[in-house]
Amino acid sequence: MDKPIFPTIALLIVLVIVQVLVCNNIMLFNVAMAFVFIYVIIRLPMDFSINWLLTCGFLSGLLVDMFADTPGVNALSCTLLAMLKRPMLYAYIPRDDRTKNIVPSLTTLGFAVYGKYLFSMSVVYCLLAFTIEYFNFADVKEIVIMSAASAILTFLILLGIDSLISRKDFK
Repeated sequence: MDKPIFPTIALLIVLVIVQVLVCNNIMLFNVAMAFVFIYVIIRLPMDFSINWLLTCGFLSGLLVDMFADTPGVNALSCTLLAMLKRPMLYAYIPRDDRTKNIVPSLTTLGFAVYGKYLFSMSVVYCLLAFTIEYFNFADVKEIVIMSAASAILTFLILLGIDSLISRKDFK
């Protein structure tokens, strides 16, 4: 890990505050909610320790849960998302020495690979969060609609955040 962890922690705090104060209070067309705080889990370097990755995922989800009155939904979803981070990225790129230390972003992976990775992670998180929140399959249609709409909205917002951060990192 070449980069220090403090900018990542600062970004996580900012995104959790944005999630709690803004995104949790906006439901687009009563079906789509943006989950911006998962960006930090998605963006962490691939050589980041799995223990720290799971801890970071759990704590970020727990922070959002504390302020959103969703007991454990985001904590469990973020922990599972952190577990699936490596297999999801390595489904799109070869696993070798060049990709071992990569930081997933638009500039390092290119739009095609990063877009697939980001969209997959958004879909997985939204499906997990809404399935755990409803906790039954009586409303499968509603779960699928809300998950799909939220995944698309989350993908677009995270793509915008990444393009802003990536541009700032390389100037």
